Formats: sequence, structure tokens, C-alpha cells
Amino acid sequence: MLPLQGIRVVEIAQNLAGPYCAEILSHLGADVIKVERPEGGDDTRGWGPPFLEGAGSSFHAVNLGKRSVAVDLKDPAGVARLLELIDDADVVVQNLRPGSVEALGLDGPTLMKRNPKLIYCSLRALGSVGPLKDRPGFEPMVQAFSGLMMVSGQPDGPPIRIGTQVLDHGTGMWAAIGVLAALLRRSVTGTGGTVDTSLFETALGWWTIFYASYALTGEVPPRHPTGSPKLIVFQGFETRNGPVVIAAANDRLFAKLAVALDRPDWARDPRFARNAGRYEHRDEILAEVARIVATRTKGEWIDILEAAGVPCAPVNTLPEMLAEPQTEAVGMLMQVPGLDLRLMGLPVMFDGERPAISRRAPKLGEHTQEVFGD
Repeated sequence: MLPLQGIRVVEIAQNLAGPYCAEILSHLGADVIKVERPEGGDDTRGWGPPFLEGAGSSFHAVNLGKRSVAVDLKDPAGVARLLELIDDADVVVQNLRPGSVEALGLDGPTLMKRNPKLIYCSLRALGSVGPLKDRPGFEPMVQAFSGLMMVSGQPDGPPIRIGTQVLDHGTGMWAAIGVLAALLRRSVTGTGGTVDTSLFETALGWWTIFYASYALTGEVPPRHPTGSPKLIVFQGFETRNGPVVIAAANDRLFAKLAVALDRPDWARDPRFARNAGRYEHRDEILAEVARIVATRTKGEWIDILEAAGVPCAPVNTLPEMLAEPQTEAVGMLMQVPGLDLRLMGLPVMFDGERPAISRRAPKLGEHTQEVFGD
């Protein structure tokens, strides 16, 4: 039995963060009903190519396990029908444009008066309070606004967007965690509550380690392309056939690395024996490591470093990552029912089993009659 079996979630959300939150809850066993516009539905249906069954790949990725109902929120009858559905729901997940839920009577206070046990989860771009609370936004905008772009990329290069949807997916995760905590509290108190999060708050949360250093020193964290600017040696190096990351994260591991690179004297050199010294002389030691690593292939270095007990990894492309035996072993790639397609499952297991994908992403309005009965 999955943990959320018997829980009903109404998702009034589109694009990525809100739907990803609801997909997590679906993987955990909840019955997720996705509310979409009759004309076009969720915007991500049109985000392509590539397309499968008329929907873009992004839609398939974050809408597994759900049922779709088409509801015209401009029609009072459609809103009334949706309110009846929410009256029997446990959770609402919404990320509509700020102000629109209040205008529709679908805001938290209104719905919780009708259904006191309801968990009402809102996801926004920049937060639920403050002068910018009503401003909409997308991932690249918030990565820029939060400063995250300024710590990504080469030290002497331009700021770079983090390649994956770290804020959309991270915000969806925080929202799901909040919903789970609120459901646990409801099991004790019998009453629901609100959960609020945003892409901006998620971005601030990712600053945790960097900010701690800044708070102590007042120094803005430098950019680093593959590792850490504070730990030496802890980054990627080019080999004869591609880069490899070497993670000698403490003095003991650096001593092992020195032996593996045939420079055991480094571990006794007062310039390099401690991380503080290596940081002070970082240009010198990193240049030497780079020169040595460039003499062999990444496969050769992986064998040498692993034998020496030094954490390391090749910098894989997506096809190379998929070809890794470990990728298949962990079982994250799961078959989508009814489609010749495997997608990523939930990154957590229960009693040694990963929750299966219960159903493919729904067609627009596919379950309207099933849910509403007419």
C-alpha cells in the first residue's frame, strides 16, 4: 500500500512546479485530478517538439499518474462544479497567476471555509508576501533575480543559467514536503491548513552553504565550473579523452591523491598538506594536477583513483549516463503504461520497492465524465 492511498488531490496548476508537486503526490498513491482549460489545456502540452500523442515531452514528464478534467473557469457553472469537487478533496495544489484565484473564489480562505480539512498549497514565483508577491515569473527569471546565475560558470566568464529546472523541481519538492507535513498535522488536529512556497524561496534555500561563508567573511562567492572554490582539490580536470571530477575533499584524501598522481611529497609539503595551504597556493597545485591528469584517459584515471581510494567520477553525457550499469540498477527509469516510453520515477523507495508509474500523462479532459459523472 502506498503512503497516500485514499488521498484526493485537485491540481489547478500548469507548467512545471505545481504539476511536479502533484506528480510526486500521485507517485505516492494519491488520486490526482488535474484541472485544465478546455482550449489547449496546460501550456506544457504545446512545449515541443518533441511531441507524443499531441503533447510535449515536458507535459509527459511531470503529469504521470493523473486524471485530467476540462473545466472552463470563466464559466460560473464550471467553477461551481469545481467547488463541489474540492469539497470532497484533501489537497488543492495551485499556481495560477496571482489574483486570479481570489477573483474566482478559489483562494485558500474561501475553500477552507467550505472544507475545513483541506490542505491548500500555493506555489508562486517570488513569494506570497512582499512588494513582488503578485509578479509572475519563470525559472530563468528567478535564477537571475536570486543571483544563482552569478555563481555558475567559468570565473572569468558570463553568468550562466543552471541547466536543469532546479527551481521548478525544487519548488515542487518543497511543496510536496509541505503537503505531507500538513497531512500529518491534520491527522492529529483534524483541521487543514495552507502551504506556501515559491521559486525564489527555493533559490534562497540553495544559497545556504554559500551564504554562510558570505555572512562570516563579507566576500562574494566566486564562480566555479565543476567543483568547489574552497576545497582543493575538488573539481573537474581534462584527461586525454574527456573530463573527470576528482573530489579529494579533505587532507586524508589529498594524501591518497598525491600518491595516485605519483607525487607523495605533496602530502608532506607545508604548502599543500592542509587545505588552507592548498587554497593559498591553489593556482600552483591545480596547474600541476591538471598537467598530470592530462597524460592519461579518463578510464585509466578512474581505475587508478578508485584503487587509491580517491572519490572520482567521469563527466558523463546523457547517453553515457544512461549506459552506466548503476543507472539501470537503481531502477529510476520506469515503463509508462500504454506507451512505448520509459520516464523517470520517484527518487525514493518504500520497503525496497520504488512506486510504479500508475498511468501515463492524461489526454486533455480525458477523465471529465469519469470524475463529474456527466
